[in-house]
Amino acid sequence: MSHAFFVAGTDTDIGKTTVACGLLHAARQAGLSTVAAKPVASGCEGTPAGLRNGDALALLGECSLTLDYAEVNPFAFAPAIAPHLAACEAGVELTVAALLPSVRLMLARGADFALVEGAGGWRVPLSGRENLSDLAVALGLPVILVVGVRLGCINHAMLSAEAIARDGLMLAGWVANIVDSHASRLDENLATLAERLPAPCLGRIPRLREATPAAMARYLDLAPLGLSSKV
Repeated sequence: MSHAFFVAGTDTDIGKTTVACGLLHAARQAGLSTVAAKPVASGCEGTPAGLRNGDALALLGECSLTLDYAEVNPFAFAPAIAPHLAACEAGVELTVAALLPSVRLMLARGADFALVEGAGGWRVPLSGRENLSDLAVALGLPVILVVGVRLGCINHAMLSAEAIARDGLMLAGWVANIVDSHASRLDENLATLAERLPAPCLGRIPRLREATPAAMARYLDLAPLGLSSKV
């Protein structure tokens, strides 16, 4: 049975991709097949093969099934700015309808574990009045929320969880990614998040010197997502 999830964050630069790669690595260690997508990415670098995004390449590296780069990241933009602005500058209409086909093809691969990573927080604009969260709704995927643990994270996490629920999606789990190890009352804040977020915590990740997928996987638990090892 395949399991697919949408990975969202409480903000930008809080470790969504790092956590997603850790989850994929943990799944691979459990003998599960994996695929992933980051449908839209800004902040890409030019290469002889075209624009490439570091986050998308990291996800691709944790996919056990063979995917082309374009299957992982069909919409890539050079400026490191909000995706809807980057798309507008490139003359591209960034809509849910445009994003859906490639993601559905990736999910149709039938991997045991699939992740679709968003960009920034939950309400990232696309073209017109659409948001990237509308893609998650169209796919009907349960959500894994990456909480960047620092001052203000409780408010960010709870508002994100409320928005996810209001959009009719299930919060399948959340990950505490400690981006500020010197945050005051760290344990108390984590306890409050665990008490108030309506989903299980999949892991508490400390500030790591080298946040490799293997290092991240050691702190993550896939069991609350209904995944069991095939090893």
